[in-house]
Amino acid sequence: MSPLWTAAEAEAAAGGQSTCDWTATGISIDSRSLSRGDLFVALAGPRFDGHDFVADALARGACAAIVTHVADKLGPDAPLLVVPDTQAALEGLGRAARRRAPATVVGVTGSVGKTGTKEALRRAFERQGRTAASTGSLNNQWGVPLSLARMPRDTSFGVFEMGMNHPGEIEALTQLVRPDVAVITTIEPAHLGFFPSVEAIADAKAEIFTGVEPRGAAVLNRDNPHYGRLADAAEAKGIMRVLGFGGHPEAQVRLVDCHLHATASAVTATVMGEIIDYCVGIPGRHWVMNSLAVLAAVKAAGGDVGAAAAALGGIEPLAGRGQRHKVEVRGGSADLIDESYNASPASMRAAFAVLAANVPDRGARRIAVLGDMLELGDASQDLHAELARPLVEADTDLVFTVGRDMRALHDALPTKRRGAHTATASEMAALLPDRLAPGDVVMVKGSAGSRMGIVVQRLVAGQMVAASKD
Repeated sequence: MSPLWTAAEAEAAAGGQSTCDWTATGISIDSRSLSRGDLFVALAGPRFDGHDFVADALARGACAAIVTHVADKLGPDAPLLVVPDTQAALEGLGRAARRRAPATVVGVTGSVGKTGTKEALRRAFERQGRTAASTGSLNNQWGVPLSLARMPRDTSFGVFEMGMNHPGEIEALTQLVRPDVAVITTIEPAHLGFFPSVEAIADAKAEIFTGVEPRGAAVLNRDNPHYGRLADAAEAKGIMRVLGFGGHPEAQVRLVDCHLHATASAVTATVMGEIIDYCVGIPGRHWVMNSLAVLAAVKAAGGDVGAAAAALGGIEPLAGRGQRHKVEVRGGSADLIDESYNASPASMRAAFAVLAANVPDRGARRIAVLGDMLELGDASQDLHAELARPLVEADTDLVFTVGRDMRALHDALPTKRRGAHTATASEMAALLPDRLAPGDVVMVKGSAGSRMGIVVQRLVAGQMVAASKD
């Protein structure tokens, strides 16, 4: 198997000088998780400096390290690639990897559904050729060039996620990715604390079009009210192929029918006039919509749409994004739906619909445990309170809330549906287990910063999580 990087290739891409010859089979920016043979990049962040961990990385089996200077505790024979700037070096590796691979590349962004859609695209393309994709949510200024730099030279398809919470961030990332197909899953009021309006969020997401390759395509949610704004932005960048997906009658990839079940969905869609029946292995109408985006992107990339549709039946929920657990409670067990990774008003509503599709055991309850949605700005408390109605419509029996802004939801709920409110996730983790009964279906969701994963850990592990973590 050919190496991912040789010292000579990395020198040319990163603009530096190696102290010796080496070959790398991978790339890492974290000494704790690197694999033997990885090239370690010593990035300097706001709370850390990777140069402090170079010796540890080499001891763990890194083939070499990209550095700006020789760190302490390194011997004279340490394998290094010395560069002026390690962030610029990582970006140089990413650009070089993108240039050398013959891959058709899909870039994915949007207010919600980015990671899930990226993972579904990865699964869809893997049946059709060697596929490289972002790992987890590596979608920022470090994660995107790292993901690109990890792309093997013989890759056929690449799928890379791009995220942002400020204007200008996606423009920088898309210039690295240079997608052949740009997917925007949807536009919703996420990160509204950093933008004056949802329209401004749409404009920031539309920055992805600035990096699209000539004769590339855009895949857009035809049902979203900002579709026209995004389509105009794409065409302004010279993108003439714009594929809409959704239930809209003018969508090129159109939902004909779907049957939503507790753990999966059956879908009938048309792709450029071709009828396709398939299953989506993760529940929820939002996942049906994600699947349409996947088929549209595969079509735009010149892939096999039928094979992609077949692959969608095998996708599984990611950790914190719909994973299910059977948890022990006093007198039996309950079903836990872990949605603790992140939250926005749109993803909350989608999660409530999934909860509604689950039928508890006779006499048991649907229970939502919700942490603050962050970065919503001045409208935050109103947006939290507005979740009361969809929770009632989803026939949620009890709602437990965590955090300052979730207090507004607690107060807006009918009294009989109020479980309890706590200031922190640790307090809720201590309180909740004694409030659950056998047969309950429990969904836990909140923004990552609200730390709702602590509640999930408590229920899954059956042990207290130290309050110091909160």
